[in-house]
Amino acid sequence: PVESAMESAMDVDDAAATFNAEVSLTAPAQQPSVPASELPWIEKYRPTRLAEIVGNEDTVERLAVFAKQGNLPNVILCGPPGIGKTTSILCLAREQLGEACKEAVLELNASNDRGIEVVRGKIKMFAQRRVTLPQGQHKLVILDEADSMTDGAQQALRRTMEIYSRTTRFALACNDSSKIIEPIQSRCAVLRYSRLTDAQLLGRLIEVCRAEGAVYTDRGLEAVAFTAQGDLRQGLNNLQATLQ
Repeated sequence: PVESAMESAMDVDDAAATFNAEVSLTAPAQQPSVPASELPWIEKYRPTRLAEIVGNEDTVERLAVFAKQGNLPNVILCGPPGIGKTTSILCLAREQLGEACKEAVLELNASNDRGIEVVRGKIKMFAQRRVTLPQGQHKLVILDEADSMTDGAQQALRRTMEIYSRTTRFALACNDSSKIIEPIQSRCAVLRYSRLTDAQLLGRLIEVCRAEGAVYTDRGLEAVAFTAQGDLRQGLNNLQATLQ
């Protein structure tokens, strides 16, 4: 087992070396260098429509059905980081709510805003607020890293979900759904996400390279995909760090 672990570590080191030596990404000479104020690529190339989401086709298709029918339930989006959980629910909100999205969506990172005061304050106030929406639509609260919320905050959230069920829907993104209390789980549809394949990662990385006018090698991008381990966010961060 020790030898196996050492071999695995060596594989990662080798890939990292290939990543540094062979990706060799450079911007064309005729273009100015990327300014310091440039958006991170994870934001610059964040999908805005469900059709642009990479991977997890079955889960994204379920969201597309919700968007088309306008009957989004409360949902738990569960899976590893960097694979599009929050992005996909934001895409759904844009497609379903249109221009009203800015006023009708509240996004919070539960690892920062994890206490009961946030539920009783920000979330409750948002749920109470009147917003003009298309007929049959609801406001949406998106909680990133919801499995970081305290038990007290989750109990308060459960109560808020019940009270404002006629006007507000909740989307909880998490890595481990078992850390969400059962009374909330029973009120939500659970959508499971998995890590992206190397082929899916490579396809997206190539698209970004072409959009940036970057020079790359196949072996270099394969190294980026390998070190990302199915995490597209990590892959894009690595790619941008190499270019800059």
